[in-house]
Parts: sequence; structure tokens; C-alpha cells
Amino acid sequence: MTEFTYDLRAVTPDDLPLLESWLRQPHVSAWWGDDVTGSLEEIIEAAEGVDTEPVIVELDGQPIAYLEIYDPHMEDDHPYQDQPFGTLGLDLTIGDPAMIGKGHGAAILAQVSEQLFEEGAPQLIVDPHPDNTGAIRAATKAGFTEVERRAEMEGAVVLMRREAPADLDQPNLDQQDDS
Repeated sequence: MTEFTYDLRAVTPDDLPLLESWLRQPHVSAWWGDDVTGSLEEIIEAAEGVDTEPVIVELDGQPIAYLEIYDPHMEDDHPYQDQPFGTLGLDLTIGDPAMIGKGHGAAILAQVSEQLFEEGAPQLIVDPHPDNTGAIRAATKAGFTEVERRAEMEGAVVLMRREAPADLDQPNLDQQDDS
């Protein structure tokens, strides 16, 4: 995978015009839909809430993507509450059309995954639409594997997960001290 380093920062009200322009891009509206106003309201609501962390992903100081990091256990009736406690979900959208097809999706998912695992997340999930082959390919390159296909509130998804590496410094509850 190509090596990039991304900076993540919280979405601010100043980002709304940029996000609106991205939501109007054909490669984004194909998955977000045509209700740009409603999508912007969802992003604002996420920024004001506690269950989702909406961030702008920057490369060399330039915004290129929108990412939501969410905890499905903090949202009432979230369809992924069947996942183990501590699981975090990622929703990534490459906004800048010039950045599509250059490996950024996989690289962002890989970098963010490593950061979240270091912070203690045991498992991460993504849920691209089955027809979004680019997103599925990016998630696969970033180490996610398909769990199952589901029909959710917003349509069909491919639920994919990546588990924290076993070699992270996490407690091993299987070992007993016999001394």
C-alpha cells in the first residue's frame, strides 16, 4: 500500500461549504443520495452529538475526505449493536474527486485503524453498499474482511470488520500466574 500520512481534525462550521461541494460530486451523491441539505444536517447533528466523531481528513494540509467514527452501542436501536462492546464503526467518503483511485481510501482506513487499535478499540467495522466495489476494495486492502451481507435501514450493506492485532499490549485473560 502506498505510504501517506493523514491529519484528522474535527469538522467545524467553516467546513460546511466544502462538505456541501463534496456532497454534490457524482462519486459522493451516488452513495449519499441527492438530499444535500439533509446530509449536511446529519453531519451537523453528528458534530453536536456524542455517539459520532465527524472529522475532515487532510493530506499535506489539504482536505480530501470526510470520516465518521461512531460507536454503535451509543445510539438507540443501531443495527450494529450485535457487534462486541467497544466496536467502532468507520464511514469514509473521499470528497475530492482528484483523490479517487489513488489508494487514499485504503491508506486512510489503515492509518485510522492503527490509531484506534492503539487507543484500545478491539474491533472496527465498515459497511459499504454491495455495489460500491471501490469502497469494498479499499476496506479489504486496509485489512477488513467481509462478515456478512445485510439489509439495513438505509439499504443493503456489506458488513466488514477488522480486529485489533493480537500483538498489541492488551491483557491476556487466558494466562494464569502459577507462581
